[in-house]
Amino acid sequence: MVAQPAAPDSVLARPAAPADTDAGGTATILVIDDEPAARDLLCRTLTEAGLYPVAAAGGEEGLALARTLHPAAIVLDVIMPRMDGWSVLRRLKRDPGLADIPVVLATMVDQRRMGLALGAADYLTKPIPREHLIAALRRHLPPSAGRRILVVEDDEPTRRSLSAALREAGFVTFEAEHGGVALERLDAVRPDAIVLDLLMPEMDGFQFAAALRERPDAETIPVIVLTAKDLSREERERLRGSVEAILQKGAGGRQALVAEVRHVLARAPGGGPHG
Repeated sequence: MVAQPAAPDSVLARPAAPADTDAGGTATILVIDDEPAARDLLCRTLTEAGLYPVAAAGGEEGLALARTLHPAAIVLDVIMPRMDGWSVLRRLKRDPGLADIPVVLATMVDQRRMGLALGAADYLTKPIPREHLIAALRRHLPPSAGRRILVVEDDEPTRRSLSAALREAGFVTFEAEHGGVALERLDAVRPDAIVLDLLMPEMDGFQFAAALRERPDAETIPVIVLTAKDLSREERERLRGSVEAILQKGAGGRQALVAEVRHVLARAPGGGPHG
C-alpha cells in the first residue's frame, strides 16, 4: 500500500491486509524518509515481504512514532531537512527506551563507517535492490516476524485458535476452510508455510497436498499436517514427500504447533521468506 499523507509533515502507511492477519509489533517497520517517492517505494517493498510499514516524513515525526510503537526495526534516511538522519540516530541510541531498536540506514550518502560507529545495525546505499533491504532487515528481526502462514482447517473455532497462536508468535496468518479455498488463496499470496488439516469437505488435506506439489509456483512451500486422525501406514506413505511434518491435534497444544512451524521454516532452503 502506498503511503498517503495524513498531515503535512507525517504519513502513516499500512498494507491492505485480510481481516485474519495481524499487524502486530514484531513485524512493524518504521520508515523515516522525507522524499515521498522513496518513502512509498520502501513501504511497498516491506508490504510485499509480509512486513508492516509505518512511515514518517521527518526526524521529529519518526522519533515520536518510535516512542509510541517501539517498532521491530527502523529504516532511516540521512539527508533530511530540519533534523537529519545522523541526529535521529544519535537520539535513538541515547534513549534507553529506544536504543535496542535496530536501525538500517538507507541513504544516498556513502558514509558506512560513520553510520556503524553511531550505532546503525546496517548501512545501505541507494538505489537499494529489494532483496538487499529485506535481507538486511531479516538479520535483525525475530525469526517469525512477517512470515506468512496459511491455515487450512474446516472447523472455524479451531482455525481461529490456531491463527491466533501463530499471530501471537509474530507470524502473519491467512485462513482457508478447505483445500479448494486454499488453492485460490495461493493465487493472491505465497505463504512461507502451510498448516493443513486432513479431514475437510470438498477438497481434503490429502487432495490439497497432492495438488500443491503439481504447482510450480508452490511446490516448495513446506506443509505441516495437524490432524486428529490416527493415520494408517498407507496414509502416511501417501503424504510422504508432500509434507514436512505430521502433528496430532491436542499433543503439546498450540505451543507445539508454533515450535514446529519455526523449526520447519528454519530448515527450509535459505531459512527466509519467499517473495
